Amino acid sequence: MTASPHVFQRHTRADLPVAVRGEGIYLYDKDGKRYLDASGGAAVSCLGHGHPRIIAAIKRQLDQLAYAHTSFFTTEVAELLADHIIARAPAGIERVYFNSGGSEGIEAALKLARQYFLEIGQPQRQHIIGRWQSYHGNTIGALAAGGNRWRRKPFEPLLPKFNHISACYSYRERRPDESEEQYGLRVANELETEIERLGSGTVAAFIAETVAGATLGAVTAVPGYFKRVRDICDRHGVLLILDEVMCGMGRTGTLHACEQEGIAPDLMVIAKGLGGGYQPIGALLVAGKIFSALREGSGFFQHGHTYMGHPVACAAALEVQRVIEEEDLLANVRRQGDNLHRALRESFGEHAHVGDIRGRGLFQGVELVADAESKEPFDPALGINARVKREAMARGLMCYPMGGTVDGRRGDHVLLAPPYIVDEQAVRTIAAQLRVAVDAAIAGARK
Repeated sequence: MTASPHVFQRHTRADLPVAVRGEGIYLYDKDGKRYLDASGGAAVSCLGHGHPRIIAAIKRQLDQLAYAHTSFFTTEVAELLADHIIARAPAGIERVYFNSGGSEGIEAALKLARQYFLEIGQPQRQHIIGRWQSYHGNTIGALAAGGNRWRRKPFEPLLPKFNHISACYSYRERRPDESEEQYGLRVANELETEIERLGSGTVAAFIAETVAGATLGAVTAVPGYFKRVRDICDRHGVLLILDEVMCGMGRTGTLHACEQEGIAPDLMVIAKGLGGGYQPIGALLVAGKIFSALREGSGFFQHGHTYMGHPVACAAALEVQRVIEEEDLLANVRRQGDNLHRALRESFGEHAHVGDIRGRGLFQGVELVADAESKEPFDPALGINARVKREAMARGLMCYPMGGTVDGRRGDHVLLAPPYIVDEQAVRTIAAQLRVAVDAAIAGARK
């Protein structure tokens, strides 16, 4: 089998290998080459590939019921999955609105935030505030909420007006005279300044990734940042939307990343780790007060998609979540996350072109720089991140490099998000192979 000339690939000049099989932490192409999946694709494959329990659950559901539109029916498997999620959800979260992925979930969150205020008689609340260098998806609303300038630029004439404040990016933005806590307070207070500039009663929601993913590369907030954000939202009556599409469902070592921040959101979007890539699924988690406002008001959410609550997707996700819990895989995420972070520091700790190694659990990022001391990024024309991906794939390693880390144009990082089933030998292999790929990429760029 060869790649079809009729598939519209992400990159129109790409010559991609054809994946034919997955087993555990590995994928295999049609030529038999093996790839260690150190990024879970895009932080998706939390249980790896070919897990027999998930495959069996999908087959059972197909034998029973493949599809039923949610305007006509609910399904037992969707109800069971919702019960499972809510039993483990942050405080105040009482309902689950299923969809097919992260961008859909963000769109639903933005629209529900607006409709909530219509339902409670505050139609003037129309502004959404996000953060620069955030990523919330590629649909129009999600792209507008996000703060990645490179992704936004071609479509800016189409984007609705959103407002943005600084990311919490301590490695580059904390001043020498600030502690981490002081820095966090300063950037969190930008939210209050922006709310007051727009008018306190006109802001509907603030949206942020609990741990910044694709655009910044596993950047965690400094201590106290999110507690201050939560306090500001509460005092101004603003909803807090957390995007845990990439960092949630166990990726950082707890089921929800916000557990480690000591806060609970009003709305939260989950996706990738929910179904582990076995079926397309995401979900919007909704606070009870928001659901009650709709139930006691208009009675319906003015939104919906054809495949929301898809029975086969729900069956896959339910089994993924059961495996994670029954096999105590979150403990392994924490253990192997520590091992991976340590291995990366051993491989790159004194590297002249590594500025920062960061992350939580099995969600780790390595920021690449032209000079580690000055933090000067590489010239974007060198395409360092693309070179790293190419060199890694040539050596049988899948990682997730991206550019524009600093400001949407300059900067390179590599994101790692291996499956929760990974062991210590594998994480050491990941760190060692990534070092070789990075060195080869930089050497190639200098020729």
